[in-house]
Amino acid sequence: LISCNFGSFSSRFTQILSHFLSFLKRLVRTLAMGQGLAVLICGTAVSSQFLASFQVNTPMLQSFIHYLLLLLVYSGTMLCTAGDGNILQVLRRSWWRYLLLGLVDVEANYTVVKAYQYTTLTSVQLLDCFVIPVLMVLSWWVLKTQYRPIHYVSVVICLLGVGAMVGADLLSGRDQGSTSNLLLGDGLVLLSATLYAVSNVCQEYTVKRRTRVEFLGMIGLFGAIISAVQMVVLERNQVAEIQWSWRVGLLFASFALCMFALYSFMPIVMKLSSATSVNLSLLTADLFSLFCGIFLFQYSFSGLYLVSLVIILIGFITFNAVPTPSDQSDPDDLIQQEVLQQNQDGAIDYLLYKTVKTENHHVHQVSSDVKL
Repeated sequence: LISCNFGSFSSRFTQILSHFLSFLKRLVRTLAMGQGLAVLICGTAVSSQFLASFQVNTPMLQSFIHYLLLLLVYSGTMLCTAGDGNILQVLRRSWWRYLLLGLVDVEANYTVVKAYQYTTLTSVQLLDCFVIPVLMVLSWWVLKTQYRPIHYVSVVICLLGVGAMVGADLLSGRDQGSTSNLLLGDGLVLLSATLYAVSNVCQEYTVKRRTRVEFLGMIGLFGAIISAVQMVVLERNQVAEIQWSWRVGLLFASFALCMFALYSFMPIVMKLSSATSVNLSLLTADLFSLFCGIFLFQYSFSGLYLVSLVIILIGFITFNAVPTPSDQSDPDDLIQQEVLQQNQDGAIDYLLYKTVKTENHHVHQVSSDVKL
C-alpha cells in the first residue's frame, strides 16, 4: 500500500513538474520574443536619430519603404495562394476593413513622430503609456478578454518602471524636444496611442481568426498606398532635398528592415500572449535606445535606467504568469481559469486534467490502431 501510494505521488509530482516546466518555457519564450521586438524598435529609433543628424526628416518616406517590403513579401505570397487566402478573395470580402486598418496604422506611426515637433520627450514617454489602458478596454470589449486583479497590478508595476525611466531622463537633462505647442503635441501623442491600440487589437483579432500572412499582406498593400499619397502631399519637398549617400541609404535600409522584422514577428508573439502583453514588453524599447545612446550619442548614464528595466520586466512576467483567455482562447485555458478561481489546489487539478486528457487521447489512438 505504501509502495502504491509512493508510486502514485511520484507519478503525480512528475506530471506537475512536467507541466510547470512547459509553462516556464512558454513564459521565457514570450519574454525573450517580447524583448526582441523592443530591440527592433530600438533599431528604428537609432536609425531615425542618425538620419536626423544628416538633416533627413521624412517619416512618411521611411514608412513607405517598410510598407513596400510588406507588400512585396506578404501580398506577393497571397497572390500565389489558392482558395480563401488569395489576395483577390480577401479584397472582395474585406477590402474596406483592411483599408481602414491600414489608415489607422499609418497615422499612428505618423502622429507620434509629428508630436516631437510640439512637445517634449518626457511628455511623449508618459502619454504614450495611454495605449495600455485603451488596449485593455478594447480587448475586453472586442476580444472578450478576461482580466484578473494580478493583471491590473502588473500594469501598474510596468507604469512605475516607466516613471523611473522618465525621472532618470529629467535628472540627466534629457528632456529633449520642442515646447512650441504642448497642447497640440500632447494631443497627438494621445491620438497616436489610441490608434496604436485600435491597430493592435485588430491585429490580434485577425491573426487568431485568419492568418498572419493575410494581415501583413493587407497592411502592406494599403499602408504602401496611403503612405505614398501622404508622402507626395506632405513631404515631397523634404524628399527632394535629401543629400543621398551610401550612409543615408544604409540608414533608410536599416530602419525599413527593423520595421519589417517588427511587423513580421509581432503577430507571432501576439498569438502566444496578447496585444496588451506585447505592448508591456515594448515599454523597455526606450531603455534599450537610451543604452545605445550612451555609446553612440554620449548620453549620461543613470542607475535609475537599470531600476526601470527591472521593474518593467517584473511587471511583464507577473502579467504573463496568469493567462488572459478571450473568446478566441483554447477551451482548456478557460477551464484552467475556473479551476484556479475555485480552489487553492486548482493548479494541480488543472495539470492532472491536462495529463488525463492527453493519456485518454493516446489510449483512443492505440485502440483505433488495434481495431485496424
